[in-house]
Amino acid sequence: MNSIRNFCIIAHIDHGKSTLADRMLEITNTVEKRKMKEQLLDRMDLERERGITIKLQPVTMEYRDHILNLIDTPGHVDFTYEVSRSLAAVEGAVLLVDATQGIQAQTLANLYLALEQGLAIIPVANKVDLPAANKEKTKNEIISLLGCDEKDIVYASGKTGEGVDLILDEVIKKVPAPQVADEINTENLRALIFDSNFDEYRGVVAYVRIVDGAVRKGDKIKLMATRAESEALDVGVFKPDYKSTAELKTGEIGYIVTGFKNVNECRVGDTVAYQKNSETIKPLKGYNEVKPMVFAGIFPREGNEFEELREAIEKMKLNDAALVYQPEHSDALGFGFRCGFLGILHLEIFQERLKREYNLDLIVTMPSVAYQVFKKNGEEMIIRTPQQLPDREAIEKIEEPWVRLDIITPKAYLGAVMNLAQEKRGIYKNTEYIDADRTILHYELPMSAILTDFYDKIKSISSGYASINYDFFEYRPANVVKLDILVAEEAVEALAVLVYEDESFKRGKEIVETLKESLPKQMFVVKLQAAIGGKIIAAERLSALRKDVTAKLYGGDVSRKRKLLEKQKKGKKKMMQSGKGSVDIPADTFIKILRK
Repeated sequence: MNSIRNFCIIAHIDHGKSTLADRMLEITNTVEKRKMKEQLLDRMDLERERGITIKLQPVTMEYRDHILNLIDTPGHVDFTYEVSRSLAAVEGAVLLVDATQGIQAQTLANLYLALEQGLAIIPVANKVDLPAANKEKTKNEIISLLGCDEKDIVYASGKTGEGVDLILDEVIKKVPAPQVADEINTENLRALIFDSNFDEYRGVVAYVRIVDGAVRKGDKIKLMATRAESEALDVGVFKPDYKSTAELKTGEIGYIVTGFKNVNECRVGDTVAYQKNSETIKPLKGYNEVKPMVFAGIFPREGNEFEELREAIEKMKLNDAALVYQPEHSDALGFGFRCGFLGILHLEIFQERLKREYNLDLIVTMPSVAYQVFKKNGEEMIIRTPQQLPDREAIEKIEEPWVRLDIITPKAYLGAVMNLAQEKRGIYKNTEYIDADRTILHYELPMSAILTDFYDKIKSISSGYASINYDFFEYRPANVVKLDILVAEEAVEALAVLVYEDESFKRGKEIVETLKESLPKQMFVVKLQAAIGGKIIAAERLSALRKDVTAKLYGGDVSRKRKLLEKQKKGKKKMMQSGKGSVDIPADTFIKILRK
């Protein structure tokens, strides 16, 4: 155990975590050079396309007679739950700061998570090889934040490999070796499941940190929370692919092939124990329940694909512990699921993975936050969809979730950032100065305001330099109404949205204009309307796709041409009246409306 070091890399998005992990794999010869490629630990195509880490990824390295277990973590605020689970499985964290950008919002948020777990922190200034790198400024920010000495900071470059061996040396020196917990007999197995995956042939593969005891291939195991029993079909470590070993011992990080075919039997945060000792073992603490902030309906476009969607979401839940879902029925869309996410990017990634990995064609309803509704008869309810909103006459008051928002920005963009926060109904609290050039703005803001495009707008007005972090803290009264969207005079349930009453006209206008731009033209004129109750508050028309019925004419009286055009006009009118005028809304239209 004294030769084991468990650590993770934490940083803001795009500060070079995955690139640094690549260099560590090279230096420790964990991966052969011919198999090496960029972002090796980012296994999904989506991660490579977007250049972001979505899933935590463990890997075991051997360096200077030590076993180093690394967990690479995401940086985006929507995947904080992945980071918190990684931190619970390790004893130390490499805090990575981009020397060209300095400390950002998620740097702070992830650092606070690590300090709460009591981890050893190794500060690293990354990307020092770039011409824009400001080592002196980054050094002063890190010292100010951690109160460490200058000699504690490692200067490195994930791209060139400079200083990476020094980071590994610091990990060996400063990260403590694993400890045996609670004076429990080390013969008694206790392993924490921090992640899991589903293998079509081997069932559920649990990613575990062995806290006590050891597990071997063929051992009879039991999960403490679900009471499910099975056999360890295989055990091993990540190299970074699965590498089977004889056993996993106290302090090690690896995998157990459980053989479970039912994904509900194996949960993240559960404790693995031996069947024979399970009654006397005290389960490990596990993780805090995740609180989803954004809710959207996920429905199959074809009703007969509901079972496939259910199986796909169950398997995704295994791989994405922050996902919350429950079955839902809609009169217009049929059977589907109401899913809870940590943010809009989380929803986008989830939707894209369902399409790519499970080949499903989906309808995704407009996302909304969870509102508390107090009715005049004293009843209280939480609504997650516009359709659940009771009649206005029955409502006493509605409350919406608010978040505490931290924005780190250079002083040059202070005015533009404050204007945006105020536009979004933000309440200014105070300003902190990191150094002479950068500030942290503290706001209180409705959750719905950052639901759609707030992150993108912050990046746009600050030329990419500002960053945000937020967390929910309370519910407050809100004056919201249900905005219905009608396409060809038919209400489209998936487009209905809850909006502030004083912003309803502006939002309605935005949605119908976006529909006009993005919907394909039909053979008839399509009316696009936004309505509150029975009152139309905004409208547009999508002109008809017109076939040139006069192309075959080559002269003659003009009345012949007019006669054909009149016949075409009557045909289009008849098509609308006969019900053949329904409009199919493409899936990407929903995302375009979101982005407005």
